[in-house]
Amino acid sequence: MFNYNPLDCLPSSVELPDSDDTPVDNELQILVPNLLLATLALIWQNRDDWFFGINMGIYYTPSNPAIVPDGFLSLGVERFVGENGRSSYVLWEEDGIAPILALEVVSQTYNGEYEQKKIDYANLGILYYVIYAPTRLRRKRQRLEVYRLVEGKYILQPGDKLWMPEIGLGIGIERGTYQGKTREWLYWYDENNSRYLTPEEQLQNLLAKLRQQKIDPNTL
Repeated sequence: MFNYNPLDCLPSSVELPDSDDTPVDNELQILVPNLLLATLALIWQNRDDWFFGINMGIYYTPSNPAIVPDGFLSLGVERFVGENGRSSYVLWEEDGIAPILALEVVSQTYNGEYEQKKIDYANLGILYYVIYAPTRLRRKRQRLEVYRLVEGKYILQPGDKLWMPEIGLGIGIERGTYQGKTREWLYWYDENNSRYLTPEEQLQNLLAKLRQQKIDPNTL
């Protein structure tokens, strides 16, 4: 007897557009999520049950266009899929697992981060929604706003740093240096509110220790 599986009729990730082709307005929209990904790859280097997407389409039904956050984190999924990785994040290929965190980096041009995207991410069931506006002066809104989904609605959490127990990480803002740029950045934190070092910072610490032992790193 023929076994019909409706999932077999849905388009795959390779058949779907991989983004909305919207150009970024600001270099920070690329640098901020890349810093988070690079640090996460170091923190969770021994784990294969997570995925962090950057400017990648999230498909939740085949009849609707993708939602494209600046960054998002999913837990309980394969980190690597095939040799080429994911082209899109397709819920029916991920056992229905929606991201647990979505990130939007706001530039001078607003794009529905505080209105429509908040509705879209809530409908997807994304537990944490992070909005970071790095160029905003502190007036009516904070530069960093982290929302938690409570009974279908996002509730703004207090402070510039927030521990997220469901993820096992905190997120917050702090001044630092990344790719030669010294400014405020978005970082991961541990449960004791200590910031995780970036790969660049870990490398610099290692080089400094070698020099203290009078070892020239260039000779290694």
